[in-house]
Amino acid sequence: MYKSNIQPLNTIDGETLMSIPVEPLNFVVDSLISQGLHILAGAPKVGKSWLALWLATTIAKGESVWNLQTKQGTTLYLCLEDSTRRIQNRLFSITDEVPSSVRFCTESNILEKGLEQQLTQFLKEYPDTVLIIIDTLQKVRGAKNDNAYANDYRDLSLLKRIADQHGIAMLLVHHLRKEGDEDVFNRISGTTAISGAVDSSFTLVEDKRGSGHAKLSCIGRDIEYREIELERNEDNVWQLICDSKVTPGGSIPAAISVFMSNRTEYIGTPTEFAEEIDPDGTLGITPKKAARLISESLVTLRQIGVTACLRRSNGKRIIELHRAESVDTPGVDPIDPCEPQETICRLFPPLPGKHPTSESATSFRRV
Repeated sequence: MYKSNIQPLNTIDGETLMSIPVEPLNFVVDSLISQGLHILAGAPKVGKSWLALWLATTIAKGESVWNLQTKQGTTLYLCLEDSTRRIQNRLFSITDEVPSSVRFCTESNILEKGLEQQLTQFLKEYPDTVLIIIDTLQKVRGAKNDNAYANDYRDLSLLKRIADQHGIAMLLVHHLRKEGDEDVFNRISGTTAISGAVDSSFTLVEDKRGSGHAKLSCIGRDIEYREIELERNEDNVWQLICDSKVTPGGSIPAAISVFMSNRTEYIGTPTEFAEEIDPDGTLGITPKKAARLISESLVTLRQIGVTACLRRSNGKRIIELHRAESVDTPGVDPIDPCEPQETICRLFPPLPGKHPTSESATSFRRV
């Protein structure tokens, strides 16, 4: 018999749930790395640590990551397999300037033996922290002999709780098994609890060992599946070659920039919005995707002078857009009007050796 003091389930009905204003996701790297726990897995010496170091430094500086906007703030890189001298040498290779807002640590406690307290204390001292990278996951795990699945889930749940409570992103550098598999995410070392406990999984796989060309496969709860082709340059920076999410039509911020270029505001349903902004379907903006795509891009939209509001009216979902330079929008700094061509070139600069064409203003570049 159940005890009488057990609290009843706290439920919410579907109509009420759909009427709640959409809470935008907190992305550290727009549409790629959100608040929560993530894992980056790859073979030994593939360049995971170089990528992690570049991410920590780039995000601390507020610079874009592969043409994706970032949320600037303090970053912490636990480089537990390296020395400060090695990190210094790598920094000299990848950048000319390193801000004080990126912090490094080569030693820490392990999980359930002080690491949680160390991370919490760091977050109290640096409340503007947006990203913590742990390289590698195995270095913060103790030896266990019981149920492997339970161990994996428990350890990652401890880290996810910290990320969620403090609204930050935490990236765990990990390894891939040598065994081949049609699904690369099945090669992540450990049990399936690891993939189940994290919010996103990223795998870095070279086309051929030492080729300098790799594919970053991305999957997660808050992001669409995508494959990003990368090339490692002479400075050991992974540069963007192609992103599968960038369709021939372009991205939602660039599309909205053109759409709002001759409007001061727009109010309509997701269906009406999709029909107007993507009548031939080349951008892949369906009514079901419209609200989510906009909510994922709020930061970038504000930077190009457009504010968005997602709400419900008379039982219908409504998308409301305003050009910031034409309306008094609370919380938006004055922004010089941007022509669509200028906006697109600023958001999506040409790759080295490429030049924007006249058709870029209407059919955005595929990177």
